[in-house]
Formats: sequence, structure tokens, C-alpha cells
Amino acid sequence: MKSFTFERAETPAKAAAAAANNENAKFIAGGTNLLDLMKLEIEVPTHLIDVNKLKLDRIEETDDGGLRIGALVRNTDLASHQTVRRDFGVLSRALLAGASGQLRNKATTAGNLLQRTRCPYFYDTNMACNKRQPGSGCSAIGGFTRQLGVVGVSDACIATNPSDMNVALRALDATVETVKPDGETRSIAIADFHRLPGDTPQVETALEHGELITAVTLPAPVGGKHIYRKVRDRASYAFALVSVAGVIQPDGTGRIAVGGVAHKPWRMEEAEAELPQGAQAVANRLFADARPTDDNEFKILLTERTIAAVLDEARA
Repeated sequence: MKSFTFERAETPAKAAAAAANNENAKFIAGGTNLLDLMKLEIEVPTHLIDVNKLKLDRIEETDDGGLRIGALVRNTDLASHQTVRRDFGVLSRALLAGASGQLRNKATTAGNLLQRTRCPYFYDTNMACNKRQPGSGCSAIGGFTRQLGVVGVSDACIATNPSDMNVALRALDATVETVKPDGETRSIAIADFHRLPGDTPQVETALEHGELITAVTLPAPVGGKHIYRKVRDRASYAFALVSVAGVIQPDGTGRIAVGGVAHKPWRMEEAEAELPQGAQAVANRLFADARPTDDNEFKILLTERTIAAVLDEARA
């Protein structure tokens, strides 16, 4: 691990300003992803800004009946919160499907939003990776791709977003609240927060340099049956081959977001219009522009079958 300096931020605006003044600064809270990347020298920040004392660890109801989740709310606390379990069950289920109990006790809402890909070529510093070293190439393309993306991919990157929480937030139409280094605040729709790789896979989110996540806001609950299904190689402590977050209404309409298939949580509202027609019709729309490899083409059928299981559970 490379040497770095360290400070504890006093306010969100001061934290953002400190990050803006150092090109290689990183925020740290739980550190469940960042510290691993630093040990491998994939992330080499020269300055760490501890944000744990910023009092962003509250879950509060909003005036419109929604929920405001502080950036530092731990995954365990969020998953077990009474209102989340009652009104936003897909989020609670997605969180509990991720990582281990020990990691959920430390991992934060903002850190989960910013979780970096688990592509094996990204983690292997002996291999070329445009996300880790822009312009070096993508060893995954032409390599072993079973766990990697099938849709929204580019010639520069086929990595996937590993977060379970992000898939549920996309189904719930969440909004990410931030503060910039000049103190200005803004709100970013979850649909616009994560980026597709294009020619710049190293730019993973819509955040500007130094911008700090302060909260995630959920709109008023929409009801329906909340289901999260995660298909993986082992029963626990594994990232999704495919995951589906479903919010299904009694009349068969609803929302579907898919994980494990793209650089961001994959949701297409026009595909949801096909829900009454069944899982195959939804999957056909979701993957109309898919570019799978021989190794991961199975994910398209696996997603269809997982959506079908979600719909069967909702009807039951």
C-alpha cells in the first residue's frame, strides 16, 4: 500500500472542498471496497478524507411520504429499518443478499453506490484494463467473460456493476443527493447516476471531482409485491450472475431492474410495459441490443427465467 495523508472532515462542504484541492484524494467511511483496492494498488490515493463524523447516518421520512437515507447509514441498519422493510422491501431484500453480515455492518449507503466492478481483469494488475489504466486495452474482451456484461457494453469495457443495493434503488426510482466543493447541492436521478462505459469506462458515475454524496432519497412507496432474486454460483457471499429487483402490482404491471448484466443497473421502462405479456417479452426488450460472448450468452435466458420466477412469486 502506498503512503497517504489523512484528515477528518468537519462538514460535508469542507470534505468536498478538501477533495477538490487534491487531485488524488478519496473519501473513506467503511472502507470495505476502497481498502482492498489500495492494498492491491489499484486505487492509490495520496490523501484520505474520513467522513464518518459528518452525521449523515440518519433515516428520515420526507414530506411526500418517501424516505431520506443518509450517506453513512450502514447496510445492516438500512436493511433492518422498520419503514424500509414495510414500504421498500425490495431494498431490504437486496441488501441482505449482498456480502456478509460483518461487511454489511461497516458498508455504507454511499460506498455501495460507488462500489467498483469485480471484473477479474480489473483486479489483476498484470492485465490490461481501460477502467484501471485508460487506453491500455481490455483483457476481458477475448478472455474469460462468464461473469461479465451482455448489454450496454462497449469496445473499451464489458465490466458489470456488482452492487445489489443499486439494482433495488433503480427499481425504486431513487435520487442521489450531493454537495459540491463550492457548497452547492444537487440531486441526481439514479437512472443518470451510473454511466455506461463508452470510450471512458474509468468514469463510472455522474459525480464531479470532489463532489460528495450526502443522501439517497426514495419517493413515496408504490405498494405492490417487492421481490429480489439473486442467482449466483454459491448460496452466499458471492456476486450475482444475474439479479432481478421486481416491484409488481396486483394487476401484473410493475417495475423490473436487472443486475449482473451491465455496467449499471439495467432497467428499461418500455420493457416493463411488456410485463403482462410475460417474462420472455420483457427479456426480449431488455436485451434487444445485447452483445453477449460465447461465455455469457446464457445470462439472457437466465434473466428471462429469473423474471418469470419473480412474476410467479408475485402472483402467488
